[in-house]
Amino acid sequence: MRRSTLILALGAITALNFLMLRQREPAVEASVPPPVRADIVAAGPGLVEPVSEELHVSAQVGGRLERVTAADGDRVRAGEVLAVIENGEYAARVRSADAELSLREAELRRVVNGARAQERKVAAAELAEAEAVLLNARAERERRHNLLRERVIARAEAEEADRVERVAEARVDAARQRVELINAEAREEDRARAESEVSLARARVAEARALYDKTFIRAPIHGIILRRHRKAGESVSTQFDTPIVTMADDSVRRVRVDVDEADVAGITVGQHAYVTADAFGDRQFRGRVVRISRILGRKNVRTEEPAERIDTKVLETLVQLEDGRELPLGLRVQAFILSNTSDREPGNPEP
Repeated sequence: MRRSTLILALGAITALNFLMLRQREPAVEASVPPPVRADIVAAGPGLVEPVSEELHVSAQVGGRLERVTAADGDRVRAGEVLAVIENGEYAARVRSADAELSLREAELRRVVNGARAQERKVAAAELAEAEAVLLNARAERERRHNLLRERVIARAEAEEADRVERVAEARVDAARQRVELINAEAREEDRARAESEVSLARARVAEARALYDKTFIRAPIHGIILRRHRKAGESVSTQFDTPIVTMADDSVRRVRVDVDEADVAGITVGQHAYVTADAFGDRQFRGRVVRISRILGRKNVRTEEPAERIDTKVLETLVQLEDGRELPLGLRVQAFILSNTSDREPGNPEP
């Protein structure tokens, strides 16, 4: 009886061991690493980024935001208004500068053109009047001197006629000089001064309009709004960085790859490469190396694995993708750089 019980116990233990071995077989198979392509010269983690990198768009003048027209995800074109700063004061400066310019231009025209036609006519009429008075004064002087010779009048009356004639001659001379002044061309120094004042007024207009234009925050490139940081009513300053929006040109995707310092000898600009992402399964996104940093630095991408080393040096390398628009910006991927001697397209591993 005891012998049969022992046999049954040994059989149960054997069956249990067999089942445990069967359960462990898949784990052993899953731990086998996938085959590595022979033409891969370097690999490393990377981050998907736009071709322009991220641009923080700020204001060039301080003030309170009147409105912010851009929102997250908006597609904008270069020069499109993203936000407006309250600009009533700047608009008033433009109007004042325009009025000053109009005044200076009018003064320049007056200097260049001289007197108006009406002023010329008035001056000519005044000269004619003065000449007529002089003729009358001369006739009167002649008459009184004749009377003086005949001893009809006193010498004082004749002398008074002489004085009136001299006054009339002086008035004619003054009227004649006024006519010449009005009809004369502008002096070189007067014209140069007037032209300089016009140039100065134009510069002030340009300055006022430039400041006014800076109250309109415009998109520097075609692209997409990644994040809006400010809303209407908030203040912005030029004393410290206060970006209003962050945007980027996402027409082309790039991957910034951390290449371990042990693999830097095998990479050059122009090499084929491809990247993979856990979210896209086995799909491979092809590209080429377009830039290689000239100095080693710290890691940009952390895998957050417990065994990851963070004290290693990496060479920052940019891979420009041929497509990959489905890849979200900022996505962590794994990049693989292929050798120059490989004539196979990325994504077609050797058998």
